[in-house]
Amino acid sequence: MMYMDLMNIVIGMLILIIGVMISLAFLTLLERKVLSYMQIRKGPNKLGFMGMLQPFSDGIKLFTKEMIYLNFSNYLFYYLSPIIGFILSLMVWMLIPYYFNMISFNLGILFFLSCISLGVYVLLIAGWSSNSNYSLLGGLRAVAQTISYEVSLALIMMSSLIMIMSFNLMKYNEYQLMIWFYFLMIPLSMCFLSSLMAETNRTPFDFAEGESELVSGFNIEYSSGGFALIFLGEYSMILFMSLMFILMFMGGYDLNLIFYLKLSFISYMFVWIRGTLPRYRYDKLMYLCWKSYLPISLNYLLLFIGLKVFLM
Repeated sequence: MMYMDLMNIVIGMLILIIGVMISLAFLTLLERKVLSYMQIRKGPNKLGFMGMLQPFSDGIKLFTKEMIYLNFSNYLFYYLSPIIGFILSLMVWMLIPYYFNMISFNLGILFFLSCISLGVYVLLIAGWSSNSNYSLLGGLRAVAQTISYEVSLALIMMSSLIMIMSFNLMKYNEYQLMIWFYFLMIPLSMCFLSSLMAETNRTPFDFAEGESELVSGFNIEYSSGGFALIFLGEYSMILFMSLMFILMFMGGYDLNLIFYLKLSFISYMFVWIRGTLPRYRYDKLMYLCWKSYLPISLNYLLLFIGLKVFLM
């Protein structure tokens, strides 16, 4: 019986990973198409119907290119960091609350926070091991930004945790049947969404990859497979962060069409904001986190604790 359960979990995880990989491919295509139409041009439209095969072509091209060997790099860390980053971004997907004969995490939110915290090391090691000033600066900026926004992210999550009093993501479904948490805490949910953008290094918070200052940031020395793994990990986290926002603030996890429309819309918002807003200034990014988001999230947290104590 235990062997069958283990097999079910392994098969389920394989199906999940394949699904995530295909989703990533089409998310990159969506981004390129949306940005191209925002800039009044066509975008990829040659390979397959309306450019549908473009992501697969890009993947084959990147993974068949030669990997450059850097003479002065820290060889082992340089090659391992993109692989570890990609594995971490796929590990987070184990949190999806399964309804059918699968695992359910009772401490899922702690697992999520642990995984995104480990992602910081990947950025730092990738920047440091390349042995380039640009990549080191990009890695340091990415680490400072990610750690800062993880503080406010964790506090915002704690505010919603006090509402459900559980670390299990499936509990969000039960408490959002009548009204979404989004309507109960609109300022907090907007802070959460922009913190997710900072966490995934997306515009307007993409300072780890600031082309104008850092010539592409911490990943400058990576080409072919290493480059592809770094960006697959990044887009995997974008998709997962969109899922987390829906789970926590927009009605939870439900296997129906509306759930997938919500997920598509939040993922589209990441692209939409990239095409609309310019890059922020780095010091203003840090001020926004420590002087705005942190006080707001702390005040909300204290408010919800007070309400919980009063109602008990």
